[in-house]
Amino acid sequence: MAEDRAFRTAAWVGLALAAALSLAACGKGGNAEHAPERGDQAAAKVDGQTIWSSDVKREAVAQGLIGEGEPLDVSSDLFRRVLDEVVDQRLLAGEAVRRKLDKDPIAQRRMTAARDRVLGDMLVESVVSDAVNDNAVRGLYQEQLKLAKRSEEIHARQIVLPNAAEADAVRKLLATGASFEQLAMEKSTDAATRFNGGDLGYFTIDVMPEAYGAALKTAKPGQIVGPFAVEGGFALVKVEDRRVEQPITLEVARPQIVRFLTYDQIRDLLEKLRGRAKVQVMVKTDAPSQAIPPADAPKTGVSPAILPPAAAPAPPAKGAKK
Repeated sequence: MAEDRAFRTAAWVGLALAAALSLAACGKGGNAEHAPERGDQAAAKVDGQTIWSSDVKREAVAQGLIGEGEPLDVSSDLFRRVLDEVVDQRLLAGEAVRRKLDKDPIAQRRMTAARDRVLGDMLVESVVSDAVNDNAVRGLYQEQLKLAKRSEEIHARQIVLPNAAEADAVRKLLATGASFEQLAMEKSTDAATRFNGGDLGYFTIDVMPEAYGAALKTAKPGQIVGPFAVEGGFALVKVEDRRVEQPITLEVARPQIVRFLTYDQIRDLLEKLRGRAKVQVMVKTDAPSQAIPPADAPKTGVSPAILPPAAAPAPPAKGAKK
């Protein structure tokens, strides 16, 4: 436990330097202190300076221990642990000020960089919170719903037999009223589907091998087609249902839509700021300067694929396209 604490303390030295200017400024402002947020409460004092519960929560969010907007109970073990870390940060910052490290030119530059990051984050949060709201999310969802091309989905079951003779024999049993699901479990050689009665789930023809597409193209619900040759044998397929491909719901699509709108707002904001500013790059680079988007950011100018099929089919027969 002591070693872990020492390790964390060493990692906080950089943060302490970034906090030093703020701490020094607090010392110049008199003794009166007011809660920085409504409902905030004092959690601790370090050399007369208050650490508020909101400070602890902000640190917990920064560490990824809780999400933005999630509550943090002041009586919880997590709150106490993060409070201890914030106290340690404040102590380190105070000692840095006492040693005049905040006057060091390198420290000043690092604190300026930290200030720029914080202010930039606050600007982005403000712009995004104003623009990325429920109306915007619903609007983009409805727009994509209109643009989405929806194919026809088929729900089917299959029985795969090793040869044509056995497939014909099973077809005759089905003609006498035998249960398709029961025969699939008893006789199908396709391990991916036999134990659930040959159920392939809902799928579009384009994801299946060519033989399935040809056999099922005009098949109606309730109809049994085959046997026809597939990789690994011969298949009998019963069509259970045909329907228009279902889009995902708004709630499922919401996180991706919010992500897209957020990146869109940030891109537009940066384009406007760069358009108003005079930016001179003083070093040679191999490529034009541009902001690097997060790995999962949608491509600029490309509408987000927010409405894929509602469900993927169960594994098809052997030889089905991946």
